[in-house]
Amino acid sequence: MSTTFFIPAVNIMGAGCLQEAILAIRGYGFHKALIVTDTVLNKLGVAGQIQSLLTAQEIESVVFDGAKPNPTVGNVKAGLTQLKEHQCDFVISLGGGSPHDCAKGIALCASNGGEISDYEGVDRSAKPQLPLVSINTTAGTAAEMTRFCIITDEVRHIKMAIVDRNVTPLMSVNDPNLMLAKPKGLTAATGMDALTHAVEAYVSTAATPITDACALKAVELISRNLRTAVAHGDNLQAREQMAYAQFLAGMAFNNASLGYVHAMSHQLGGFYDLPHGVCNALLLPHVQAFNAATSAERLRDVARAMGVSVDGMDAAAGAQACLSAIRKLSMDIGIPASLSELGVKEKDIPLLTENALKDACGLTNPRKASQAEIEAIFRGAMHAPVAAGQAQHKATRESAPA
Repeated sequence: MSTTFFIPAVNIMGAGCLQEAILAIRGYGFHKALIVTDTVLNKLGVAGQIQSLLTAQEIESVVFDGAKPNPTVGNVKAGLTQLKEHQCDFVISLGGGSPHDCAKGIALCASNGGEISDYEGVDRSAKPQLPLVSINTTAGTAAEMTRFCIITDEVRHIKMAIVDRNVTPLMSVNDPNLMLAKPKGLTAATGMDALTHAVEAYVSTAATPITDACALKAVELISRNLRTAVAHGDNLQAREQMAYAQFLAGMAFNNASLGYVHAMSHQLGGFYDLPHGVCNALLLPHVQAFNAATSAERLRDVARAMGVSVDGMDAAAGAQACLSAIRKLSMDIGIPASLSELGVKEKDIPLLTENALKDACGLTNPRKASQAEIEAIFRGAMHAPVAAGQAQHKATRESAPA
């Protein structure tokens, strides 16, 4: 069976690498960038910092800061209009998952025409997107290096999964200096997003030895560094290790794809405008409990990568140890314990389930589920008991979606 491994052509990583990345951009001969970001990063001056670095290399730029959390079809349209008005010949995304996904939508429509909803599904575009350089400021979504683009259709109230080789960025940039001082809730949620990417890729039906290696190393690094990154946001070493971890997880799921956690989480984000990473964290142990019937040995491997001593455990016990380790990590970093805490309503579960079963991410889940089974997973996550000692800070709406 043949496989194709997708990754940006150039990936620049490590503390202080931003200047190197700007020099690399100059080498492509681009003239004018549309910088796609959000209002927070623009107000903080981070977008202005990138503009200054570009100007020093004689590259013009304009800023579009309309990438909202859970970016919408309307956000993509607005950005595309600005790109055309200013005749930009490439795009820079600056931020976390939301700006990256919004920028992918803009760049794809710029070269292929039409609306972003035309490309929902797998490999629906005919041409490569306008060149995209993705400068990352969070450690979690890996949107800076994947062929996944998640856009909310505000009319249908769903998140569209666009999985397309033509949305792979030209270059990704991960400078952990840009990740320092991020809020605890954001750090927690994006870190759990990365863990979800790694776990879902590892149990995926499309997993390969390459994606397996990336996924397990990502799990190991996240388990060792996420608590520190949340508690001590100025710890550069923890931030750098999380940057590597989320990139490795991105390499894994960009090629092995995902599963029902993301298929279900997308519906929660699209319907209620909830933070993607928090939804993933809540659903991850519930979906993997369902998957354990077919993937217990793989989940035992995940437990081992999380630092659990699984020697002597059979596969079933190892899988349970994995679920416990995931829940413990979530509790330690302040993830809410139930979907009901996020305002999810049981009356909406049938519709959420119907849409989840249409999501492309579910195609590679290791165990196929019926409508009734997905509904049961949602309901199981609705009223999970709040563990004693739940961390004080809650990762609520501070997450960057993916």
